[in-house]
Amino acid sequence: MTVLICGAGIGGLCLGLSLQQLEIPFQIFESSVSIEPLGVGINLQPNAVRELYALGLKDPLKGIGVQTEEFGLFSKKGLEIWTEARGLKAGYSVPQFSVHRGELQKLLYETLIERSKKSYVSLGIRATGFKNLSSSVQLKYFNKNTKKNEIIYGNILVACDGINSNIRKQLFPDEGDPLWNGAILWRGLTAASPFRTGASMVMIGHDTQRFVSYPISQKDSYGNAKINWIAELKFNPEKIYMKSDWSKKVDKSKFIGSFKDWSFEWINPLSLISETSSIYEYPMVDRDPLEKWTFGRTTLLGDAAHPTYPVGSNGASQAIIDARKLAFHLKVNGLNEISLLSYEKEMLPLTAKITLANRSSGPDALLQVVEDRCGGTFNNIQEIISQSELKNHSEKYKSVAGLNIERLNNADSILSSLI
Repeated sequence: MTVLICGAGIGGLCLGLSLQQLEIPFQIFESSVSIEPLGVGINLQPNAVRELYALGLKDPLKGIGVQTEEFGLFSKKGLEIWTEARGLKAGYSVPQFSVHRGELQKLLYETLIERSKKSYVSLGIRATGFKNLSSSVQLKYFNKNTKKNEIIYGNILVACDGINSNIRKQLFPDEGDPLWNGAILWRGLTAASPFRTGASMVMIGHDTQRFVSYPISQKDSYGNAKINWIAELKFNPEKIYMKSDWSKKVDKSKFIGSFKDWSFEWINPLSLISETSSIYEYPMVDRDPLEKWTFGRTTLLGDAAHPTYPVGSNGASQAIIDARKLAFHLKVNGLNEISLLSYEKEMLPLTAKITLANRSSGPDALLQVVEDRCGGTFNNIQEIISQSELKNHSEKYKSVAGLNIERLNNADSILSSLI
């Protein structure tokens, strides 16, 4: 018998690699027929990077990403509100990374395949439902390769199939679509010279209009890197506006007019948007925290368990932590419901706090505070908001997200005691 994993995203693949490390049998089922480096940039916090290092991915990760050095908040006029060091520059023992999501997924997949004596990932398999039995779990799926509905049995089923998880839909049939807050994100990648430190992540603007950007590759021979950017506008959430769509390719004319005056001395958002050929549209969505993830021998992980707004660099990081924690409990307690409940008890309250914090008091919340107080224009930021208020907000969010420097530096990898 084995652990059945639905989804070969970052969470599912990290769970597979962790179970492989612990010599626990598993099988991953992925709906896509191939693993391609699709998507745009993400950030990996030090707590997640430590776990990737423990999986032996230190050098490969350095090869595909940038070690983030700075995080900054800026008004809609490009004026500095708050900056702080990140990763190694902040005193963490491991770095924060900015990386292309698809390249990270491909790295995890290829590493898993390379380390396996047999294939542990089945592609073209779309989970359609499950049934908990007395001593096993039955997974139902549609096999795109054979064009047939099929079933398989295992000890444990873990849904890592994202915000629109079919397993979660069966568990919570009345939940409905993800919750939209009215914001639309347009995302792209542009080859350009990195700004500020060369490894900075910046948020510019306020609640109804903002621009986020950071490099996700090393500079090429021309001094350019892949610059990830996100343009965001907020609309009336009461309107019916693409709530059911997760991503689609659009023309920049749909939103670029709102950023025609956004060109600052140190970064040029208008230019980055203008020079991007492929732009993708996403709704800003999440789901309400659940009171329970585990039902019998089935549980949820990553975005299937706790999708959250992408404002605190926690999505991929938390999926990695989930995977490592679940692997720990499966090794300690066995492939049973006790392990799943122990994992849930540890992780559900923490992720619920992050989801709720990202809605109203994420690191970006200070942008609107400054906008409300001065319209984004000032000569001295300390006349608008004190350094202690800025620092306290930053430290409070880090505490919620589990990013306290001293505590993290003194902790070992989650599986270190078992390997």
